Amino acid sequence: MKTDSQLQRDVLDELKFDPRVGDAEVGVAVRDGVVTLSGYVDSYARKIAAERAVERVGGVRAVAEELEVKLPGALARSDTDIAHQVASALRWDIEIPDNKLTARVEKGWVWLEGEAEWQYQRMAAERVVRYLTGVKGVTNLIKIRPRVSTYDVTKRIKEALHRSAEQDVKKIQVEAADGRVTLRGTVRSFAERQDAERAAWAAEGVMAVEDRLVVTA
Repeated sequence: MKTDSQLQRDVLDELKFDPRVGDAEVGVAVRDGVVTLSGYVDSYARKIAAERAVERVGGVRAVAEELEVKLPGALARSDTDIAHQVASALRWDIEIPDNKLTARVEKGWVWLEGEAEWQYQRMAAERVVRYLTGVKGVTNLIKIRPRVSTYDVTKRIKEALHRSAEQDVKKIQVEAADGRVTLRGTVRSFAERQDAERAAWAAEGVMAVEDRLVVTA
């Protein structure tokens, strides 16, 4: 099991290694396996990249992200310009449902609303907006309204977890009722936790996932 100082070094090394984070000045504090990121970055995309880099490091139990986006003058855009970019990006991405989503922009922050049948569509909308110039943050309020499923959701999720070579399925419990899934148990890393959550979202008929998995060293 890593000490907090070892974990801090590993996190700093991973941040420097990831070219998407680059030379951003990110502060890293670690206590009992919980990593806190602080400081400023020059884009929302870089902020997300820093968070994802930390989640890849073994031994991280949780991430508190306190980074703030400060856009350089050359990247600043008016809310009107950003709104036009958002509308175009949502319209052109093949994974995003046509005419079911709306967006609101205020001081560079984007709120996404509407409905989608699948979680991957919901996340695709957030992804395309995340990388637009001038965006300082995204709040994803898109609701999942899946088609009615005749399948055993719990069985489908467990089968998906069994197909993953990384998962210790015996330590994960799946509870499903009325389109809502709860995951309980333990996993060995953030990556395993994310894989389990993705498997849950991929089952037909799922409209909400509550992830109560605990990352153990």
